[in-house]
Amino acid sequence: MNDLLLTASFSDVKNRIQQLSEQINTASMVHIHAPADLSGLLALSMLESAFLDTGIKYRRRFLPSHQSIPRDERVQPELPADGLLIFIDPFEDTWTLSELPETEFIHITPLSVTVRLGSTQSERRGALDVVAQCAALAAELIPNGQKVRLLRPFASTGLWLREALDTTFDPIHTSIRDHLHAEGSFRMVPLPEVPSPAPEMIPGLSERMLSRLQKGWAKMDATSRASALSELILPTLVNPALSTPRLEELVWHRLVIGTSDVDVMSQVFLAEKAWPDDVLKAKIHASKLADLFLKTGLLQ
Repeated sequence: MNDLLLTASFSDVKNRIQQLSEQINTASMVHIHAPADLSGLLALSMLESAFLDTGIKYRRRFLPSHQSIPRDERVQPELPADGLLIFIDPFEDTWTLSELPETEFIHITPLSVTVRLGSTQSERRGALDVVAQCAALAAELIPNGQKVRLLRPFASTGLWLREALDTTFDPIHTSIRDHLHAEGSFRMVPLPEVPSPAPEMIPGLSERMLSRLQKGWAKMDATSRASALSELILPTLVNPALSTPRLEELVWHRLVIGTSDVDVMSQVFLAEKAWPDDVLKAKIHASKLADLFLKTGLLQ
């Protein structure tokens, strides 16, 4: 794996990730608390994979999800009697590193960072989500750990779950996605090359037309492919339910792990769709899905 901390997205927070790694390595016991939703599960699992690879003693706990508590309330961290607490907080306000309050525990929350992209190195700001931070922290703890590598393709999925792509180009998502693609964590393919993409991800898309296009895709040249894809996607452009940046990702940049038939974002979509609303059921579901994810590297 290539070092995530050397990418543009992590230049502002590299020192913090390294300091957190040192803090974890010296703890006698680590407690990981995260909400029982998909973002919480993904972030927690990234850390748990590193703890399993290194043998660090830990306990995990799923808390009520953000959606299950009143808007004017927040889940408060409960400090354990022993060891170090890592409190994963995906829906906290986005903080700049300099303004992040000091706490008795490790508080992993979205952070505002600056990236410079392109030949002009133009400066853009974005939010570095908790899943990407936990993936980088896991790799810092054990760069080539077996389970860390297994979960690596999902390092950018927390950014996918955020709302940034619903309005505009997200430089953080693009930077991390391209880094993971370059290191070989997944292949990046257009929609027709995914054997079994999740239906309903693109409102207005004709599944029948997609199936027909998939069958003839291998025999088509580049011009024919571009024309056929444009025809397939044209009806979806009038649907306001999906932003142009997110639609572009779903059409041109599907992330496929090895020989898997289901791409990464389809797995995320299906996992989120199947999530129970009941608070207790959500906690049990999160725990079972985390076990499956850590064992197989898949959410399905």
